[in-house]
Amino acid sequence: MFEILRGESVENPEKDGGRKDEKKDEDVDFSGIAETGGIITKNENITIHSMIIAGQIEGHYLLPSQTKTTKYEHMIPQLVGVEESSEIDGLLLLLNTVGGDVEAGLAIAELISGMSKPTVSLVLGGGHSIGVPLAVSTDMSFIVPSATMTLHPVRLNGLVIGVPQTFTNFLKMQERITNFIVKNSKADKSTINELIMKTDEIASDVGTVIDGVKAVEIGLIDRVGNLHDAISELKCMIERRKNG
Repeated sequence: MFEILRGESVENPEKDGGRKDEKKDEDVDFSGIAETGGIITKNENITIHSMIIAGQIEGHYLLPSQTKTTKYEHMIPQLVGVEESSEIDGLLLLLNTVGGDVEAGLAIAELISGMSKPTVSLVLGGGHSIGVPLAVSTDMSFIVPSATMTLHPVRLNGLVIGVPQTFTNFLKMQERITNFIVKNSKADKSTINELIMKTDEIASDVGTVIDGVKAVEIGLIDRVGNLHDAISELKCMIERRKNG
């Protein structure tokens, strides 16, 4: 998965009296798209691993087969491979997610934020719920103008025991998420908490939906941009790291 396809000399004795033909270097490794959504590209001596987080982030429980999911047991080995590979120079994270399992999403975000290689994220469509920490986990974050992000309190499905300890655990989990967002972005804690607890923004729910421009205004995301902007910035970061 993490090996870059390379050209090599191939002898063809039946052509031109045994003259060697050169196979062209492959720019893209498509081998892992079907399984993981990842793709490796090489250009100008820079190799980038692009990874997509799409649909719902699946955690400890399997989601229905008709649900588009990103499985954390696929993501974690990929991230370890990117960090350890001597071939890969940086990570481009593409997001279009409705959120999902809190612990799985936060685990992936922590791994990305702890990587030594340059990382850039781009929010496309949506970076909702636990997708917010994932979007800010990279060294630089971008969002397209039409994308949206939803900030809301932690919610759990299924049976909830109505005792004080349950709500205390909710508050602790929310604090972990909020602290991660604040640590990895320019947004301040009071603004994030205000958006999370807003009562007049979302029908039958608490929270706020913000677009790309607003996300940058409050410091949640670094810049409004497109794919070209994100890749260009990542290449610059890689060049600085190589030359530094």
